[in-house]
Amino acid sequence: MIGASAGGVEALKRLAADLPPDLAAAIFVVLHVGRTSYLPEILDRAGPIRVAKPESGREVELGRIYVAPPNLHLLLHDGHMLLRRGPRENLARPAIDPLFRSAACSYGAQVIGVVLSGSLSDGTAGMRAIKAAGGVTVIQDPQDAAVPDMVRSAQRHVEIDHCVPVAGMGSLLARLAAEPAGETLPIPPDVRLEAAIAAQEHSTMKNEDRLGELSGFTCPECHGPLWEIEDGGMLRYRCHTGHAFTSDAMMEAQSDEADQILWSLLRAHQQRAEFTRRMADRERQSDRADLAAKLQERSKEYEADAEVIERLLETRRMMVTDNGATARES
Repeated sequence: MIGASAGGVEALKRLAADLPPDLAAAIFVVLHVGRTSYLPEILDRAGPIRVAKPESGREVELGRIYVAPPNLHLLLHDGHMLLRRGPRENLARPAIDPLFRSAACSYGAQVIGVVLSGSLSDGTAGMRAIKAAGGVTVIQDPQDAAVPDMVRSAQRHVEIDHCVPVAGMGSLLARLAAEPAGETLPIPPDVRLEAAIAAQEHSTMKNEDRLGELSGFTCPECHGPLWEIEDGGMLRYRCHTGHAFTSDAMMEAQSDEADQILWSLLRAHQQRAEFTRRMADRERQSDRADLAAKLQERSKEYEADAEVIERLLETRRMMVTDNGATARES
């Protein structure tokens, strides 16, 4: 099981190139993508193992690479694949955590979870599920990752078995796949529940199924209430319809929501200013100078409000730029 995001394509290409043609395992890949993905074609050309199209209900075939398609979670269940348009997790669909959890539930200690380059922290909760089931955890060395956020998050919150540069990962995975798996441990009930939510076996999360404590926050996606989940040392959030967020994904979503509100307010104030300006012109042409002056004054107030919002947006833009530069420097 391999998860990647920003900067992950090059790492995946190198990894695919280094895998042996007789690998005794099936490889499942989730990369955060938009509406279109060329990753299957890229990986099919990159190395000796052929890429096969995942289909719901299709049996898993060893010696193949399966890539999650855009806008669908790729899941596993008792030797078969599932494609589901379940709730987004960590602002993504496909997301890494649902695949990792489903694999842990179905294959236990046979699972090798790999997290490569990417931003935010998708994959960490799924890696915790793999480890809890007795599986093996592998991350790309943060110094080797183009964007190290995801691997550092996994390193911080999960007991990692192997941390290697991507150049050494192909041989490592080949060796691990050839070794006998350890003992599968009992799957925690919360892992099974979250896997079921991603598979859309649970349409909503009922009170008796809740995974944590009800928080005072609302879901940035559907605006329903959020449960706060203490997952080891990591805080996560999930709403009753299934949207899920790590704490940094939650901050990202809230930031996006705030931007949308500010842009909407800016547009509204600009339109109000223009409308009252036009009304003032009409009243002036009708020799109603007093009313025209009042409307003109109101138009200036709306313009002043719009300028305040524009300054807020510019400040936010500069903060995002500075934070991005800081992240790159680190």
